[in-house]
Amino acid sequence: MTRRRIALPVIAVSAAAVLGITGFTAATAAAPDPARDSSTAEKTPPTADVPTEAEVESLFDDWNASLATGDPTRVAEHYAEDAVLLPTVSPGIHDTPAERLEYFEGFLLNEPQGEITESVVRDLGDGYVSHSGLYTFTMGASGDVVPARFTFVYAEDDGEWQIVEHHSSKEPVKG
Repeated sequence: MTRRRIALPVIAVSAAAVLGITGFTAATAAAPDPARDSSTAEKTPPTADVPTEAEVESLFDDWNASLATGDPTRVAEHYAEDAVLLPTVSPGIHDTPAERLEYFEGFLLNEPQGEITESVVRDLGDGYVSHSGLYTFTMGASGDVVPARFTFVYAEDDGEWQIVEHHSSKEPVKG
């Protein structure tokens, strides 16, 4: 099966760019430039559209509450049309609404409830935020507990935050 790929803005810096910047900084360290001095340079204020950490964390709470309804359609509504889901215990890439819905139809039979144990929220700019960390899923149907790592990337669309990337994987056993 051929997968479609859509480019989204990504904030990344290559190793060459980092080395180039580091080399430039070292070469010019003897003659400081006031325009580059962070203590004197004008700071850019954050935009008003950047959600607080608590607001981003509440997006997980809303998603988790939709799991408790047992309704796969309610869960799938949290995802953007072209979102990518890489679930914890299911193979494959789920990047269409139909694939995500099918996944949640099966997953919700386990009566899952997630609890975040540790997380980090970051503003990625341009209307994107990430929420990554560790969570534990308790499967109400069996009582199984699954510790996992997660990353949600949310994008704002018309004032509404939707999941555009969701990756979850079992946490490795400490050895």
